This record gives sequence, structure tokens and C-alpha cells, in this order.
Amino acid sequence: FFEKWGIQWVFAHNGDLSSFSPTNSKQHPLLTSKSYKNTYNPVGQTDSEAVFCFILNSLRDMFDTLPTLPLLYEAIKKLCDEITDSDDDPIFNFLLTCGQHVQFVYSWPGARPGSSVWNGLHYTVREPPFKMTSLVDCNYSIDFSENTLDDRISVIATKPLTTNENWIEVKKGELILFDEGLPYIGAAQCCEVEEKGHGLKSTVLPHDKGLVRDWRHVLEQVGSAGI
Repeated sequence: FFEKWGIQWVFAHNGDLSSFSPTNSKQHPLLTSKSYKNTYNPVGQTDSEAVFCFILNSLRDMFDTLPTLPLLYEAIKKLCDEITDSDDDPIFNFLLTCGQHVQFVYSWPGARPGSSVWNGLHYTVREPPFKMTSLVDCNYSIDFSENTLDDRISVIATKPLTTNENWIEVKKGELILFDEGLPYIGAAQCCEVEEKGHGLKSTVLPHDKGLVRDWRHVLEQVGSAGI
């Protein structure tokens, strides 16, 4: 994890980005452009660390005030598109948390050469009334009505873990914001989360107060797309 904007950022990556490997990253166009600044640098030699640092460095250059969730969503989605477009055969699945409330999930699924294992992401929402669930890989059941508090949670995994819950596969190229156990897809839905007071919070960087402006920006995009 890294500290950025006075917020702890945690990144968990399951995939394979050969263009961000130690050998190839030295020639990567996204990492070698004149405008790219290496404020954050990987400690190890993994593609996961390299791409996490790329995301943090890019966001640092994009914003000089704390962005609202609609703007942050659009920025991360743009970076994800650039990352997958720059790799020949990307597998790019991640969870990204930013502080207390904000958690993003992204999936660009695939299988490694010579492997039949499909690397993607699935999620299910558990909420009252809870029920008995059975695990996929062993003969074992859990009664969540006895073991879970009266709240709502989302479980995110590479593949479905239970047989009798509604597991949804994250679509290829889809970015989802999770808040209070619910998925929010698209910048317009992220405005709802921001209005609840669940956006980024920092004591070291001023907040972008332009939520109304962001709403108008999103609505203009939707209108121009004819949706």
C-alpha cells in the first residue's frame, strides 16, 4: 500500500501485464513519456507494483485538489483503458481501496498461455434475510443468519465460492465502485455515493467542491451519447 493525498491506498492485483514487467517497463510508452513523473516507484520487480505506481503517479498529475468520486471514477477508468490497450494480451483484475469507504473493482479477464484457468472477478451481495449457503469446493454449508451481523456486504472473488447465491461476473473492461455492500457503475452513480458523504477524505489536500459541476458533466456526456 501507499500513502497518497493523506489517504492509504491498497492495491490487490490478479493478472498478467507483460508490458509492465521489469524488462519491458523500461521501454513502455506510458512509463517513458516526457510528461510522466516517477513520484511513486515500485520496491519489488512485479507487474502489480509497476502498474499500481503508474496509477498513483498518473492520478497525482491529474488532480491538484481532492477529486469527487465521479471524477476519480472517470480518471481510473481512463487509465485502465490505457493499460489494457498498451498490452498485447492483458489479464488485469484488481481491487483498489482509497481510505475508509472507497473501493474500486476492475476486471479484464483472461487465461495465461497453456492454462485453462480463467482469471476474472465475480461478486455477490449478501443482505438480510441471510440464508444457508453451500461451498463449491467441499461438502460444507454455512448458516449466515446465525453468524453475520444485520448488515449488507459484498464478497468479491476470482470465481463463485458458493452454489446457491447469485454470483455476478464483472464484465470485461468494467469498473465498479462498491459502497456499503452495493455496486455502483458509471460516474453518474458515483455521484450518489459522493452525496452520502462517502467520498475521499483528507486533511492535507483541499477537496474539490464541484459536485454540481461533475453532475452536469456526466449528464452532458449521457445526453451527447443519446442514452
